[in-house]
Amino acid sequence: MENKYIGYAGTYTRQTSEGIYRFELNTETKKLQAVEVAAKIGSPTYLTIDTAGTYLYAVAQDGEQGGVAAFSITKDGTLEKTAQILEAGAPPCHVDVRADHLFAGNYHKGTAQSYAVDGQGGLEQEAVVAHAGQGPHERQEKPHVHFAGAVPDGRFIVVADLGTDELVTYAVEDQKLIKKQTYQAKPGSGPRHIVFHPDGKTAYLMTELSSDVIVLDYATETGSFTEKQVIHAIPDDFTETNDASAIRISSDGRFVYTGNRGHNSITVFQVDETTKELTWIEHTPTGGEWPRDFTLDPSERFLIASNQHTGNVVLFERDTETGKLTKLQSEIAVPEVVCVTFK
Repeated sequence: MENKYIGYAGTYTRQTSEGIYRFELNTETKKLQAVEVAAKIGSPTYLTIDTAGTYLYAVAQDGEQGGVAAFSITKDGTLEKTAQILEAGAPPCHVDVRADHLFAGNYHKGTAQSYAVDGQGGLEQEAVVAHAGQGPHERQEKPHVHFAGAVPDGRFIVVADLGTDELVTYAVEDQKLIKKQTYQAKPGSGPRHIVFHPDGKTAYLMTELSSDVIVLDYATETGSFTEKQVIHAIPDDFTETNDASAIRISSDGRFVYTGNRGHNSITVFQVDETTKELTWIEHTPTGGEWPRDFTLDPSERFLIASNQHTGNVVLFERDTETGKLTKLQSEIAVPEVVCVTFK
């Protein structure tokens, strides 16, 4: 069995970070190791890798311009830039690649964008859609798109808008994004990220402002969402500010994990086999401050959390039967770290 996996960390480059960092996870020694700069690029805050593990796509920024960049991944894990598209204004905050499309969500512009991917590292700007509206929270003065990604069967893309409390379903038709459905979340909740159950018919929506997970039934034919359950991700007695962050699901569909910035923890939920609803299991401290993101390694025996304010990436062992996490004595320093992903 392979005992080493190559991981990548995206960062802000406002202070000392130089761009995208590469590291290794040794599953035999249970250690994170070999940290180095993989590519020098401005504020690659979010990364995504195609299913073949051939190309990495990143948020990119250069001065007053923002956009996306593509890199080929060599055998030893180094990155070589193959394409970049920049335009005036703030860069996106989220990217997702699926088949022949790259999708980007732009928090500051309130837009979702699609790019054509040619499978050889090339990118071509395809379509953009701008949201409108606002919400009751002080951070909801305008649209703030925080996620744009494909549904499991690739028929639609879903866009989570923190500013308008909406989850919008689009189809890509004739190089345009065509709105098909809108799910309206509770006012002031702030939808951030979404994951789908392996059954393709259930989704879990993380809300940043209310720190809830919304369990949704998903209609594959129409792209519509119906609310099934709302469960809080932080303790009821925690009264300080918490901005919920990432959400992940194990590939067997048995456990959902969410990140909490402020409470500085990962919440573990168990998925009911029949109803797909969630039951809280535990909160695990992330070993740092402001866990902006986390991910499961390819073996899913480990979870890796990135703490932005303390600039450390921390390793946890995951019990695949109970879903519970155990912090290991292994972490690496990555300045201004935002997200982590594996080849």
